[in-house]
Order: sequence, then structure tokens, then C-alpha cells
Amino acid sequence: MSAGVGGSAGQTVGGTPGRIVGGRHGKIDAIDAMVGATKYTDDLSLPRMLHAKLVRSPYAHARIVRIDTSRAEALEGVHAVITGADMPERYGVIPWTPDEQALAADKARFVGDAVAAVAAVSEEVAAAACQLVHVQWEVLPALTTPAAALASPLRIHEANKHGNVTKHVHLDFGDVDAGLRDAALVVEGHYGFHGSTHAPLEPHCAIGWQDAAGLLTVWSSTQVPHYLHRELAKVLGLPAHRIRVIQPAVGGAFGGKSEPFDLEFAAALLAIRTGRPVKLLYTREEVFLAHRGRHPFDMHYRTGFAADGRILAVDAKSVLDGGAYSSFGLVTTYYSGQLLASPYVFGAYRFDSTRVYTNKPACGPKRGHGSVQPRFAIEVQLDKAARALAIDPIELRRRNFIGADSRTINGFHVGSNGFLECLDKVEEASGWRARRGHLPRGRGLGVAGSTYISGTNYCIYPSDLPQSGVQLCLDRSGRVRVFAGTSDIGQGSTTMLATLVADELGVALDDVRVLAADTDLTPVDLGAYSSRITLMAGNAALVAARDLSGKVKAAVAEKWQCAARDIVLCDRRAQRLDDPAVHVSIQQAFQWAEAKFGTLGSVGSYDTPRQDVHGDYRGGTIGASPAYSFTAHVVEVEVDEETGDVRVLHCWCAHDCGKALSPVLVEGQIEGSVYMGLAEALLEHHEAMPSGLRDDGRRRDPGPGRDGLLMASSLLDYRMPTALDVGEFHALIVEHPDPRGPHGAKEAGEGPLHSAIPALCNAIFDAVGVRIDELPVTPAKILAGLRAQRAAAANAHRPMPATPTGSQ
Repeated sequence: MSAGVGGSAGQTVGGTPGRIVGGRHGKIDAIDAMVGATKYTDDLSLPRMLHAKLVRSPYAHARIVRIDTSRAEALEGVHAVITGADMPERYGVIPWTPDEQALAADKARFVGDAVAAVAAVSEEVAAAACQLVHVQWEVLPALTTPAAALASPLRIHEANKHGNVTKHVHLDFGDVDAGLRDAALVVEGHYGFHGSTHAPLEPHCAIGWQDAAGLLTVWSSTQVPHYLHRELAKVLGLPAHRIRVIQPAVGGAFGGKSEPFDLEFAAALLAIRTGRPVKLLYTREEVFLAHRGRHPFDMHYRTGFAADGRILAVDAKSVLDGGAYSSFGLVTTYYSGQLLASPYVFGAYRFDSTRVYTNKPACGPKRGHGSVQPRFAIEVQLDKAARALAIDPIELRRRNFIGADSRTINGFHVGSNGFLECLDKVEEASGWRARRGHLPRGRGLGVAGSTYISGTNYCIYPSDLPQSGVQLCLDRSGRVRVFAGTSDIGQGSTTMLATLVADELGVALDDVRVLAADTDLTPVDLGAYSSRITLMAGNAALVAARDLSGKVKAAVAEKWQCAARDIVLCDRRAQRLDDPAVHVSIQQAFQWAEAKFGTLGSVGSYDTPRQDVHGDYRGGTIGASPAYSFTAHVVEVEVDEETGDVRVLHCWCAHDCGKALSPVLVEGQIEGSVYMGLAEALLEHHEAMPSGLRDDGRRRDPGPGRDGLLMASSLLDYRMPTALDVGEFHALIVEHPDPRGPHGAKEAGEGPLHSAIPALCNAIFDAVGVRIDELPVTPAKILAGLRAQRAAAANAHRPMPATPTGSQ
């Protein structure tokens, strides 16, 4: 009999002996991380390895007139110097917007844009050589805001046909103007969402090496090995089969490593040029420059409501600050509107979104890509409406619930939907009914809801191939090997795969070894983005595991002369369903199966449904997903009216993940999402210095090309909360299984972030009557709101002036 894994393998879940799915186990790789045995990219060291550094632009916008590398090349210890001329091919993670070069060849478009790279015997020598690279610049005006970029005839990308607009989307669903005219209440507001960055603990790192046979291997802290593999082949001009990409352990990413970066191309080409391994590690400042974080949004919303609180029409207009390059911006622009139409029914809906190039680090996909900002705006709108209509804010959301097996106004099919239960759970856990409206001034409760995708329905590039593949091999010792292209970036995808496979094959978690993210050894998985891995790779793993479990059961049934359906695999053994006393070890069962069928291996793959999941219009596929998660938050705050300080006391988050395959991991994802959402609302701000400001905020003569410097480019300056700065988090799992997910599972890694932010702002209003429509929340904004509140109250009680004699 199995002794179990951490007490979990033999645990009874839902009345079924031996079930690992749903058991309270931890991550299978947690011990290595805890004792410092985990190997990250920078921990790797190869014989004769060189170190590389990048030459970066000091200007936000400047044309490259000439680059002289001769002095750097002459420095002792330098082995190679490369520039943008060595890799002129343009690329982009979205194939329709290839506007980047590995090293900028024509001009720099933000402070920190890389223009050259040096490989040397040490980081110190490489850094010294970078100082010897002379770049002659023609400094151009820096366009550091969307307004400036839209107004300027100067194009950040000369080849762009639409000036400085990277993408514009306008979509109408129903008669919005009629809905607003017929509304009993129209809430209109302007909302601002600031930029923030991912700030993972591990900086980006890459190692390149070309062996004697000509195979280029790149180790990278990427979260998309497959896309990196494709772009390396394109930029370097190498056949894909001559490139291998390996992702070692990743120390956090949150979307910030979900596309190729300059360091991977530079390390690869320098390795080819020198014939030696080359490592390139970002400094912390370079991580902030690489960015690809949350887009700043400028939003104007009009929402019409019936007297009973039903949403009749939503009119949303957004301007997105995209930074210097497209990144995932095409998708972001669509997501800014497409993902808003659930979990509520909209009578009519229109959105207009414009993404703009600016001379700042490029924005991209931070956790909750593209939909966190509009969710903030709509959920604050709902809170304003609930108060104006005298309807409980939770009740107003219930009245607009879209339901299960439904369709959004923009054509997306929604399968399982536990949003009502999410509302019920946070209402009960927070004591909402008894406490709302009865707390002392300065204390408040706020609620908000949201939804998110469980993977994108379509690949980033046009393809009829599966989105995820898994290969399994059973060993006669009783172990199972899983080969998967999945990227574990801390979210626990490796444990998820092991859980599904162990549960299906009757082994313990310790008996499953997952080999992941190596393009030479594993089937393709598209990567860790859009919360896709649980549903997609999980389904692929189940297909392969069920094929093998069927063979094992058939072999055992043949030995026992019974039907295969009468065999159960659990607790490291095969047993009779009707008589558990009849059993053999799983090792014996595997050996019987191998004797009958030969070497035991299987493959599984998953592709998304292509019929009846989205609307038939241009852009109708973007935002479509096989399944959607749902979330509700209640936040309790305390506001100090003397200082403007906001303290989060509690946050209750109920998340419908379909089925919690590993509840401990789901709870961890909920808590991490809540932490990240509240952190960026209260403290974080990734901001470049706008034109005409000095470091101290005073006006200055900007001088040529000195705008666009980051206001915070270190963990000292970029404010993030510690464990002492956050309140108590309460993770509440809701399970409404979706037929398209493995055992009904949906995502849990990004959805729990979205509505934490508007719930916080709604709680602040409940506490002191101050609306925060422009993020981040700051003491200055709270105090300004309180001053305005007092002034309005004073004016309301001021006596009217006497009427002059003879006036009409």
C-alpha cells in the first residue's frame, strides 16, 4: 500500500479512495525551492562561458547616425561586439505587428532601447566596453504622452501608416444611443488607470551556445519557449530544427516574460560569433526598462440603467498608452472592450479603443491582460448607479447576471458560471448585510465582480495545429514520466499535470516526473499566458493518461478474468472495484501491461473548439475562450481622514475555478492575485518623466532628449507592499465545473485580480464619501476629496445673498 505523498496520495476526496484531484497537496517542486536547490537560468554556468552587456540609449527618441565599436573591440577581454545592423530582421510576438529589432538599427524609441551588445570574459569587462561604444545621435522630440503623440506629425515608427496609432478598434452591438435615451439613470464618468510593472524576483536572463554540430541552444527565463523558438529562427535566419530552447525554473513572470527580448537574440548571436557560451543577465534597472507591463488607460464611460438597475447600454471609449513598440498591443486593444461584456447582460454595447505609440518602455500583458483597466471603470460605474437608485450593490449585480450556457452581447459563449455563488460567498463571509452602512465613518465595504478567459481560443499566429501536447511514458518501476512544453512560472502548472496524471494512473504525486519546456524533448505548448495551461495542457494530459490507464486496466482484467471497467487504479495499486481486497501493486500492473502491449507510452493533444464560441465579425475571435472564470470581491478599508492613508483590513475573494484540481494552489493564486491588484492600486506606479519636469517635479527647460526617464527603476523606488502592509485575505473557492475543462477546471491565476481594485475604491467611498476615479489611490487624492467634500457642505449651508431692490 502507498504511504501517500505528504499525506495526500491516500486521501479520500468526495468519497472516492485514492483521489488526488481535489486533495490538499502542495507543489511537487516546493522542497527544492525552499532549500535553494532550484536552478534558475543565472545559476547555470558552462565551460568557457562569456558574459554580455547591452549598450542602451540615453534618449527617449533619437536617430542613430553612426555607431563606432572599435574602442570597445580593442579592450582586453572583449570577444565580440554586435549592433542592430547584425540582426536587421523585424519581429513581433504578434505576427501582424513586427515593429521591433533585436537591437535598434535606425533609431532609439525609449530611454533604454538597446542598440549594441558586447561579449567579454566578465560582466565587468563587458560593462566597461559598453562605455567605449560611441553612438552619434540625432536627438528628436520625445512624445511621452498619448495626447502629444496623437497631436504630433512626427512618427515614432515611420513605416506605420496610421501616424502614432498602433491599433484602433470600434465595435457596436445594439442601439447604444437609444438605450441611453431610454435610461432612467445615466452614469457618466472619466477614469484613469496608471501603468504598473511585474517586478518578478528573478531578472531576465539568457544563455546562448552553439555546439560543434551547429545546434544553437538558448536557455532563457522566458514564459513562452515556443514563441521564442520561432522568433530566434526568424531573426537569426536559422532553420527551426537547428535551434533548441530550454526554460529552466522561472522566478516569477506575471506576463513580463511572455515575448522575446533583446537579451535572448544578443546572447544567441554572440555565442555564434565567438564559438563560446554567452550569458546575458539584466540588472534590476533593465528589468524595469524591458517592462511590457500594465497599459495606462484613459477611459470615458457612459452607462444607462433602468429604474430597477438593469444595464440598458454601455458606451466605452479608451485611449491606451502603448509605449514604444506593439508587443501584444493589437490583442490588448481588443481585450479592452471585448472582455467587458460578462458577467453582466448589456442591453446594448459600444466600445472605441485606440492604442498609441509613445517614447516610453513598451507596455504589454501584465496579469489580467487588457481587461483589468476597463473592469475598474465599469465596476465603479455600477457602484455609483446602485447608490443613485438606492439598490444594494450586490443586488444590482445579481439583477444583471448573464447566467450559465449563455452568450454575451458581443457573441462569446459562456459555459459554466458560478458568479452568483461568488457573490453569495463574499456577502456572507464579509457580513455584508449586517455591517454595510453600519460601520463608523472612516471604515467601509466595497464590492465588485469580474470574469476572465481560460486561455485564448486561437493561437497568436494562424495555425490548425493543437495548442498543447503531452507525452507520457510508464516505467515498469511504477513511475510515470510526463513530457510537456508547458512553462511553470510559479503558478504550479507542473504540479497540475502531475496531479491529473497521478490521479488517472493510480500513482502518488512523488511517482510522477514532469520534464517541461524543452523544445527538443517535449511536444509544443504555446506558453504561460492568458491562463491557458490548466484547461489546454490539462486536457492533453488527461487524453494521454486515460489511454494508458485503459491499457493497464485491460491487462489486469485479463489476468483476473474480469471486465476492465471493474478495475480501479489508486493508492499505488490496481484493485477490484467490487472487492478492494483483490489487488496488486501498481508496479505489477504496469509490468503486466507492458508485457501485453509493449513499451507503455502515449500522447495527448488539445485544440480549442472552433464552432459556436464567438461572433462572426472582424475581431470576433479575440477574447473568445473555451471557458470563463468568475470572481467577486468584497474589500474592507479604514481611511485616516487626517493623513489620507488607506489601510486594507480584509479582502474576501470568491473565485469560480470550475474544479479546484489542487485547492492549496488555487488558494495561493487567489491570494497572490489579490495582493498584486491591491498593490498596484495603492502603491505601484511605473511612470516615465514627462516633458518639462525636473526630478523634483518642478518645471524646467527639458533640454534635447532628456525626457522619458523612469521615475522609479529599482525596488527601492518602485513601491510594493510587504506582508506588513496588507490586511487579511480570505480565499473562497467556488466550483462550477465546465464541460470543456479537465475534470471541469477553469483558470485561477489571473481572474482573481480584476475586481479587487474597484472593490477597494468602492470601499473608500463607503468609508469617507470620496470617489477615486483616477488611479493610483494616494493620500493626496483622499485629502483633496475630503477638502472638496467639506467645501461643498459649507456652500450648501451658506445663506443666499440678499436680492437687490428693484430686481426681477
